[in-house]
Amino acid sequence: MLKEFKTFIMRGNVVDLAVGVIIGAAFGKIISSLVNDILMPPIGLILGNVDFSNLFVVIKGAEKVAIGVPLLEAQKIAGVVTWNYGLFITNIINFIIVAFAIFLVIKGINRLYAQHLLGKQPAPALAEPTTKECPYCFTSIPIKATRCPHCTSQL
Repeated sequence: MLKEFKTFIMRGNVVDLAVGVIIGAAFGKIISSLVNDILMPPIGLILGNVDFSNLFVVIKGAEKVAIGVPLLEAQKIAGVVTWNYGLFITNIINFIIVAFAIFLVIKGINRLYAQHLLGKQPAPALAEPTTKECPYCFTSIPIKATRCPHCTSQL
C-alpha cells in the first residue's frame, strides 16, 4: 500500500496539481494585498473617503462597542451581527483581478502552444494544378487540353 501511495504521489499530474495549488495560494495573497492595500484606498478616496472594509449594515446590535479598534472589528467584538457588503465588494474586485490575470496567463499559454504546434506540423504539400485558364475566354479548362472547348482557340 505504501508503494502504491508513493507511485500515486509521484505521478506528474499530482505533483503538478500540488505545485499549482501552492502557487495559486501565494498568488491569491498577492492579489488580495493588491486589492486591499493598493486599489481600494484610491477608489475609496475617489468615492468620498469611503473605507470599504467598514461598510456594513447592523442586523442585530449590542449596547456596548469596543473602543480603540477598527469599526467592523469593534462590532464583532461587541457581538453585533452585521451584513458586511463592503468586504463583499472588495472580494468581487479581488475575484475580477484574479480571473483577468488567469485569463491573460491562459491566453499566453494558448498562443505559445499554437506556435509550438505550427512549428511541428510539416507544411502542406502543394497539389499539382489540374486546370488552367484559357488566355482568350478565361474559362477554366483541363491542363492537358490543346484546344479550348468553349471558344475553340488553339492553345
